Amino acid sequence: MAEPMPICHLNGEWLPLREARISPLDRSFLFGDGVYEVVPVFAGRPFRFNEHFARLTRSADAIRLRDPHSRDGWRALVRELMVRNGGGDLYAYVQVSRGAEFGRNHAPLPVVPPTVFAFCAPLPQLSPEARADGLACITAEDTRWARCDIKSTALLANVLLRQLSVDAGAHETILLREGALMEASTSTVHIISGGRLVTPPESQRILPGTTRSVVEELADHIGLARETREVSEAELRGADEIWLASATRRASPVTRLDGAPVGTGRPGPAWHRIDAAFSELIVDLAEQPW
Repeated sequence: MAEPMPICHLNGEWLPLREARISPLDRSFLFGDGVYEVVPVFAGRPFRFNEHFARLTRSADAIRLRDPHSRDGWRALVRELMVRNGGGDLYAYVQVSRGAEFGRNHAPLPVVPPTVFAFCAPLPQLSPEARADGLACITAEDTRWARCDIKSTALLANVLLRQLSVDAGAHETILLREGALMEASTSTVHIISGGRLVTPPESQRILPGTTRSVVEELADHIGLARETREVSEAELRGADEIWLASATRRASPVTRLDGAPVGTGRPGPAWHRIDAAFSELIVDLAEQPW
């Protein structure tokens, strides 16, 4: 993973990321009491900016936290963040904490100034080897909390589940709950089954992914039949193709699951079509205003 870029935003100030400091009483530090977004930027243009920040507002509303900026305010902040760090292909991370009160109290929720933080880093690229050979994943039981639809900074369960894949020499951990596919520790999961793109339905157990929506729109564009429904563990393991989708990695092919090949064990034809369509979309959007 490349190092982040040098300049960050913290509570209205621009400063070197290595010098940024928050109070140890900040509620995101003490409780994970905050929300965040990750926005990919291609050639200096944020991708699906409005959708990402609509989700930030929804997440904030869900934890009874006021979004501190209007959409135009966030747009100006992200634009300045990109300019100060040289632009190009990157991702912007923004976080809003409830803020710091003098003490540690579970409730009542304090009315204090929120902590607003943003930084950026180079956008990860799918390596030539991964494009040719695909990714290995493992499965695990979903041990996260009951409100996975909130993009909360309380990510300990995700971190521990992701570490399982690191320990196994794999890329990601795909999560199952009561015998059904949910998502992965940091990604949405799609499968190709019976020639159709199948994605589990959104619920409080799944984060509504912005890249998930892009994949579905591109499937419609290229004429790939799709449906949204529950996916059983057996169907996941028997899928012709499995994809991971996330803001920083687009759609990526999974070719091994728990050591067994997925389909032919190579990135499948449907993934190649979606990947090409995704690249075309990015080029098409590059010159449009955001």
